[in-house]
Amino acid sequence: MLQFRQIMFSLAAAIAVITPATAGKLAIVIDDFGYRPQTENQIIALPPAISIAVLPNAPHAREMATKAHNSGHEVLIHLPMAPLSKQPLEKDTLRPEMSSEEIERIIRESVNNVPNAVGLNNHMGSAMTSNLFGMQKVMQALSRYNLYFLDSMTIGNSQSMRAAAGTNVKVIKRKVFLDDTQNEADIRAQFNRAVALAQRNGSAIAIGHPHPSTVRVLQQMVYNLPADITLVRPSSLLNEPQVDTSRPNLVPPKNGTPDAPRNPFRGVKLCKPKQPLEPVYASRFFSVLDESITQSTLVQYIKLQWQGWK
Repeated sequence: MLQFRQIMFSLAAAIAVITPATAGKLAIVIDDFGYRPQTENQIIALPPAISIAVLPNAPHAREMATKAHNSGHEVLIHLPMAPLSKQPLEKDTLRPEMSSEEIERIIRESVNNVPNAVGLNNHMGSAMTSNLFGMQKVMQALSRYNLYFLDSMTIGNSQSMRAAAGTNVKVIKRKVFLDDTQNEADIRAQFNRAVALAQRNGSAIAIGHPHPSTVRVLQQMVYNLPADITLVRPSSLLNEPQVDTSRPNLVPPKNGTPDAPRNPFRGVKLCKPKQPLEPVYASRFFSVLDESITQSTLVQYIKLQWQGWK
């Protein structure tokens, strides 16, 4: 049995050595294109795997979308959607109470204003994306244009995945915001966080904005990625597994704060044993682990095959 175990461990080690590591995929999207051509041109000068999202009613929307596409970048529509907080809104901001016809009109005009777009992501949108009925109208409209939806995840309870069910719209999600602050050290830390998530999970999407500080960090870091990280376009992640974080049966948000569960789980009291628990020593732990492995179906099958070869 000892010889058999040694062979099994050697086999596992050999498999680990000859199996190549899968590169993590990192997608970077820069939002809010269309207002600052000078800074945006610096983004376009970066590797074409970096994607850009254009505000459809921005004064330079068509110009920057065309220039980015011609330089090899993937183009998205950065569509304004209603936030929970009260603030000035872009023209034609999507709101949950809009009719299907109004939402269809806005998306149609956005497609015309942002040529060569292959996807769409939300600008703000915590109120809109957390509304299932509103997002169902968005997904129905998007399904006519063969556009994917990149959820910027401005609220944890986004209903985008649930709303897309039954349509041909694929949904992917942002994992990291690069520049919640415009401090370069903070942006570098967020960039490294996105890289670590891609290494751990296989892929990650980071969203930033055309701030001068963000541009400087990208100019430094995208050319010095770890060997196991590949810069990709968001569309290459459409078949990656996504987790639906939406929650049903929510009460309306209060004072502009994110939604809260109607009956939040408050936990239970700790169940205390009447007598102290017997300690589990390392020897017992490894003994149980050894028994579990040697009695597994796979090991038993290999053992039978090994005996047949002898």
